[in-house]
Amino acid sequence: MKKLLHALYQPYKWLFFFPYLVVSTIVFALAAMLLAAVANARIASFVGGVIWARLITWLTPVLVEVVGRENIDTGQSYVVISNHRSFYDIFILYGRLGMDIKWIMKRELKKIPFLGIAAETVGHIYVDRSNIRSALALVKAVKSKMTRGTSVVFFPEGTRSKTGEMGAFKKGAFLIAVDLGLPILPVTIIGTEGILPANTMDLFPGRVKVIIHKPVPTAGCHQNDIQELAGRVREVIQSGCRGRRI
Repeated sequence: MKKLLHALYQPYKWLFFFPYLVVSTIVFALAAMLLAAVANARIASFVGGVIWARLITWLTPVLVEVVGRENIDTGQSYVVISNHRSFYDIFILYGRLGMDIKWIMKRELKKIPFLGIAAETVGHIYVDRSNIRSALALVKAVKSKMTRGTSVVFFPEGTRSKTGEMGAFKKGAFLIAVDLGLPILPVTIIGTEGILPANTMDLFPGRVKVIIHKPVPTAGCHQNDIQELAGRVREVIQSGCRGRRI
């Protein structure tokens, strides 16, 4: 039955969804740039990012369950740390967290027509991974964005998991959280690997669960506590994956 449903979905995916994805990305990018100019970056990010991402999940279609919204203080800025199973994670977090978030993006993405300029306009942060000095610039850039409840999102595994197993966490996000004294908001995403497996275009409808855990404070942490902090946060995120059904 699943093979039959998969075959029936292909015309919809290629003839409607992917063309819609391209056109809507251009339209919402232009809308974001316009709103950033006449209103402000937060409104531009909501329209050009949140609404864009929600429409994509609705039209896939994907049913999304979010657990733990009560753990978010809307007036507090966080370093959001999430596992990473699929490119689809971006649509889920952007559209469903209910927070004003900024992404850390590779500088190469700035070259993408419309999207690259729009992302910079609404305040997302580009980083040159080949330049060591960019680490200091990244801290300054994040600090400048963290006002009035704006948060920054990291996938500390650095790449999408192909097996569903969570990879080791890189330390950069935790160094920034400690340096800026920001609490960490751990998030577990379950199910996106079945919607869009890593390094494929094999999109298929399904269900996703997002678990927002209690924040992990960084007050009193120092540079030599980073490894322990990263391990603790990784365990919290991993706990959300155990025994969960969607």
